[in-house]
Amino acid sequence: MKYSSLFAKTQKQAPHEAESANARFLLQAGFIDQLMAGVYSYLPLGLRALNRIQNIIREEMNAIGGQEVLLPALQPKEPWEATGRWENPGPEIMFQFKGAGDRDFGLGWTHEEIIAPLIQRFVKSYKDLPVAVYQIQDKFRNELRAKSGILRGREFNMKDLYSFHANIDDMDRYYGEVKEAYMRVFKRCGVEVIITEASGGDFSPLSHEFQMPTEAGEDDIYVNKAGDYAWNKEIAPDLQDGGDAPDGSGPVKEMKAIEVGNIFKLGTKFTEPIGFTYMDEKGKKKPVYMCSYGIGPSRLLGAIVEAHHDDRGIKWPINVAPFLVYIVDLKSKDKDLDARIKQSAVEIYDALQDEGIEVMWDDTEAGPGEKLGNADLLGMPLRIVISEKTMMENSVEWKLRWEKDIQLVGIVDVVEQIKEFVNK
Repeated sequence: MKYSSLFAKTQKQAPHEAESANARFLLQAGFIDQLMAGVYSYLPLGLRALNRIQNIIREEMNAIGGQEVLLPALQPKEPWEATGRWENPGPEIMFQFKGAGDRDFGLGWTHEEIIAPLIQRFVKSYKDLPVAVYQIQDKFRNELRAKSGILRGREFNMKDLYSFHANIDDMDRYYGEVKEAYMRVFKRCGVEVIITEASGGDFSPLSHEFQMPTEAGEDDIYVNKAGDYAWNKEIAPDLQDGGDAPDGSGPVKEMKAIEVGNIFKLGTKFTEPIGFTYMDEKGKKKPVYMCSYGIGPSRLLGAIVEAHHDDRGIKWPINVAPFLVYIVDLKSKDKDLDARIKQSAVEIYDALQDEGIEVMWDDTEAGPGEKLGNADLLGMPLRIVISEKTMMENSVEWKLRWEKDIQLVGIVDVVEQIKEFVNK
């Protein structure tokens, strides 16, 4: 893609109200646009990054037997009344309103009440279990104080997986599979997370969160000595930095973190109220057990920026970057040399496109300071610079966004080297 054709250009200054790093850089770089507090438009570059995250999640959910569906965001009152959640937490979280015929409706902030009756219509026997279905869609939450950019919004993108089981043992088995799949998702997205015990609320004694340590986080967690397990302060209010871990594994370290995923064993919380049972091998009715598992792709997008940036802009991990390569050609006062620079940029850009490598070329007439500044702000993994200096050596500058060093690579070799880099 040529940068000149992109309608959403970078801005010289970030919006003054953007306090978090993800809001500051995503807005300034033209990845998102704020309509109101907690509600954002995803512009071409932001949508590309979001789609990459969604596709990683989709691949991992498919790999553990998840079947993708798409459930209604607009929902009637009745399913929520059956579980008591129309009134509690009710309008504190859910947008509720009157529709035609004075009927009560709400916008979905989660989908347990919708998915359980749907699966019930198709599950009658033990032979029909287990079942795992997931969706990726926008959801709505009546946040009192939407903040931290896309980390806490009133409209947000969510992946939720729901699984249904014949017994507790099978529920526990699949719960473990999802936990491992989630760790693969975060690793592929370039995010280091710690599995964290948390309150299960009304659902179960415990749940598990996937927390990304960062000073920008709004959660307090206590991490074990090995650094691979933690406890949310909500379930361990008396624990202190340096205190003994609840499992006796040694002293803990207090950290700030962002929750990027969570998993719950719901048991029969949502199946029992609707009489969701199945016939076992002996023809007896048995309860269906249920779990829910959430990852917010939009929240994860914001968390990635929080984890991967410097004072100049974003540093996208390869797997989620909108484009892998960013070409910059710097103008020369020598007309012949300038023509050679431009021609080299065209040839490299065309060759990469022919190879199916996602590349953006800043083909504008901006000066070197603006072009290089935009390259850092946008944060694509590999920057290729063609200039008067590099042309003198028949080379290009090769720089990875997360490294300081710049290398010279021969023009004739650069496409092959980029192919090797992309295919690592």
